[in-house]
Amino acid sequence: MFPIGDDNQPNRGPAILTLALVAVNVLVFLYEATLDPQQLQDFVTTYGVIPIEIQRGDDLFTLITSMFVHGGWAHIIGNMLFLWVFGDNIEHRFGGVIFLLFYLGTGLAASAAHILTNQGSTIPSVGASGALSGVLGAYLVLYPQNRVRVFVLRLGVVSVPALLFLGFWFLQQLISGVAALSVDTVQTTGVAVWAHIGGFVAGVALAIPLRLATHDAPA
Repeated sequence: MFPIGDDNQPNRGPAILTLALVAVNVLVFLYEATLDPQQLQDFVTTYGVIPIEIQRGDDLFTLITSMFVHGGWAHIIGNMLFLWVFGDNIEHRFGGVIFLLFYLGTGLAASAAHILTNQGSTIPSVGASGALSGVLGAYLVLYPQNRVRVFVLRLGVVSVPALLFLGFWFLQQLISGVAALSVDTVQTTGVAVWAHIGGFVAGVALAIPLRLATHDAPA
């Protein structure tokens, strides 16, 4: 299932920061596309999160830079599609500054979960999916009844409650994460699934108090 749209809060205008995050990620990926295979490998190694290096206290800047590096067309398109669909309502609810801090904070939590479950790994992890998972967690808390339009093979476009779509998504991540605890998930599948879980849980946890401190403007 691929999300293609959702219910947007009225009278809010464009989500500038969400658009900016999409733009930065796309620009970085387009730069990656100009590199030859060895240069690309060096780029990912330099700016991706390598658990063993972080455990040594080295290359801590990669905890941020890794959120803007992607490993292929499917990776960048999938992540930016989710951010485009779900990011705007969260940005409008929190405001730009809080949204940016929230996005980066849940991305850091996602990296922490990945490092804890892949201790000693020398494989770089990249992508916005950890921070994006935090956005999904916040969306589940704030807008569980919103309708999400998803494309389903053989069925076309269907509209489902966000609670159902995001709950199913998280259940998939949790099942994959538990099943993969005994293996290096990045090496075997290319997916840092525990980063998704950690980011989502952090998003839920942060959204609960932020829900009380923020509110949607009236229509």
